Amino acid sequence: MSSDSPPYPDAALLREARVEDADRLTRLFLDSRAAAMPYLTRVHSDEATLGWMTHVVLPATDVWVAEVREGGGPAEPVGFVSVDGDELEHLYLRPDMLRRGIGTLLLAKARERSPQGLALYTFQRNAGARAFYERHGFTSVGFDDGSRNEENEPDVRYRWIPAG
Repeated sequence: MSSDSPPYPDAALLREARVEDADRLTRLFLDSRAAAMPYLTRVHSDEATLGWMTHVVLPATDVWVAEVREGGGPAEPVGFVSVDGDELEHLYLRPDMLRRGIGTLLLAKARERSPQGLALYTFQRNAGARAFYERHGFTSVGFDDGSRNEENEPDVRYRWIPAG
């Protein structure tokens, strides 16, 4: 599927992120985490998270945005993926956009950008993310007690190596 010709009106299209996406991607990030992981401690304010998105994520990683035109309106970001080399740093969806193939589309872009393989961390309690990555061929390669992340939440390391 070409990224500029959706098969149906509400299909997601991918594009590279732009600096002006920082506000919407920050909101998407915060909303997604709150919905999927309500147990997580908030360690940064919304303003600090916006600063991080603006000055770290967008300029320092390869970020792609999934957009959907809903009801004939303008295209709205509904998800994003961030890759740094072979590290999948972030993959977040708007909470109402789960199970529509958008995460799979974003993951395919990450694999395209890192064809030699990908690694990532996700929280051990994030059952939805763990199931998603395992369905897509990632295998767990290590478990951590949470001392390596700001939230002090136990996490799991996943790796995907292309077949062949």
